[in-house]
Amino acid sequence: MTEAQALPSKAHIAASFSRAAATYDAVAELQRDVGERLLTLMPAHHVSRWADLGCGTGYFSRQLQQRFTASHGVAVDIAQGMLRHACSQRSATHYIAGDAEALPLRDASVDVVFSSLAVQWCGDFAQVLAEARRVLKPGGVLAFSSLCHGTLAELRASWQAVDGSVHVNRFRHWVDYQQLCAASGLQVSHLERHAHVQHFADLRGLTRSLKELGAHNVNPGRPEGLTGRARLRALREQYEAYRQSGGLPATYQVVYGVLRKPMEAFS
Repeated sequence: MTEAQALPSKAHIAASFSRAAATYDAVAELQRDVGERLLTLMPAHHVSRWADLGCGTGYFSRQLQQRFTASHGVAVDIAQGMLRHACSQRSATHYIAGDAEALPLRDASVDVVFSSLAVQWCGDFAQVLAEARRVLKPGGVLAFSSLCHGTLAELRASWQAVDGSVHVNRFRHWVDYQQLCAASGLQVSHLERHAHVQHFADLRGLTRSLKELGAHNVNPGRPEGLTGRARLRALREQYEAYRQSGGLPATYQVVYGVLRKPMEAFS
């Protein structure tokens, strides 16, 4: 199975996150933590124009606007519902519906491309990197966070023990990020994998959080229809084996990358 085939369609992704626009911020603790960490990894340099790729509700567009005063910001997202919410918060200068694999931006037009927990939904990450390289000015920076294989491993393993079907979103492997970044033509300033663990009182809390984020299972091969009570009971029993003092763990394997376009590079 190819990388693109293993990921959900962009139409499904956009629809799922559009539906979650109103509930996203209330349950996005992990997303805020990851984005804040990514901001600390960004080098200090002059920025006149930035792009927030996969801007969601605009939370980090506002952070970028505050960090880069007197700059112009472009908020980009594939989900119209998220863009409408971001626009209502006035978090950027412009709001554009767009795809990370075909950015609606001019060549060498921005100093920073910031993208937190969005590009894991892209089927062709090499093309995402190529587009970032194209739109960045020489010396410009791509700062991204993403999810890799091993995310929600506890939930995946519990479902595998119950019925073996695809119930958890698939993500590319860490080694793929390493290889693709190295081959991108961008200079890798920072690339790491870091595990973030959330705890939930029960399985329902986890699944509700995923749904309200728009990040519930949208992969091809997912079971259709309602999940039976017997299977849910079996799932809860399997997941209980992972319980810790803080509750049921949900591990997210997060990739952090900071890449710079060489000064001598031309798109």
